Amino acid sequence: MKPTAFIFPGQGSQYVGMGKELFENFNVAKQIFQEADDTLHFSISALCFKGPEDALKLTENTQPAILTTSIGALKVLEAERGVTPQFTAGHSLGEYSALVASGALAFSEAVKIVRLRGKFMQEAVPVGEGAMAAVLGMEREQIEELCEMCASGEVLAPANFNCPGQIVIAGHSKAVERAIEKIKQRGNKAILLPVSAPFHSPLMKPAGERLEKTLDQISVRDLKIPVVTNVEAEVNTSKDRVKGLLVAQVSCPVRWEESMRKIIEKGVEQVLEIGPGKVLSGLMKRIDNRIETKNLEDLQTLKKIS
Repeated sequence: MKPTAFIFPGQGSQYVGMGKELFENFNVAKQIFQEADDTLHFSISALCFKGPEDALKLTENTQPAILTTSIGALKVLEAERGVTPQFTAGHSLGEYSALVASGALAFSEAVKIVRLRGKFMQEAVPVGEGAMAAVLGMEREQIEELCEMCASGEVLAPANFNCPGQIVIAGHSKAVERAIEKIKQRGNKAILLPVSAPFHSPLMKPAGERLEKTLDQISVRDLKIPVVTNVEAEVNTSKDRVKGLLVAQVSCPVRWEESMRKIIEKGVEQVLEIGPGKVLSGLMKRIDNRIETKNLEDLQTLKKIS
């Protein structure tokens, strides 16, 4: 098989019904959903399969729901296809899925952590005071200048470097609004995102401090598969660096485009997006369309993976 990386989606990929087919058809997926329900002491599986959508969209529910669906799909892939990747990576929350896939985190611990991570991130900034917007068609340097210009004493910073021509900014709501206005005046496009907090901005530092205390209580195991991290866009193989990188990740930008270029530089020719949706597959096509991309979220997509 071609040199492969497993990549895992983050928040925004969730939908009601995700994971249901794999749960109903494969015991390995069913076991993961049951383990999540037992660990969290409520039915995250029912939330994934039946909704309601409003509850699934709450950050502290979304994060464990996507992680559980992603790891359920991973277990099916391992059992049915026996694929082993050379690298793993995940977008924001997806980095926890990547760390479970690498062997660094136990699933039951990861699902507890991301539930709390979602809560900490939501509580770091009162609802309505923070926002995020996707900016299309502008370069990194232009965005960094724009953030400085529109901050006006508030926080405004790049949050996700997703792919060429797609960068997300985050910060105080009024600062994001000023930036959107300025972007439109320049003839570019900016879309306010339907999120409840300014993720991956310096406003998330209080969440990082709370997350650090939670991570202190768990143990990280050796990484069997290297993970390309959001914060550095570099390959990490050291278990001793995992916690610090996860804490920094909350308030630092997600360097996704650079992370994907890193795995390509290391010889990866195929990426498998594991979990709900195919957002990351779409980004990869814009980063380098020579890389073969497939996603796994249900029976139909499983059939396409040989």
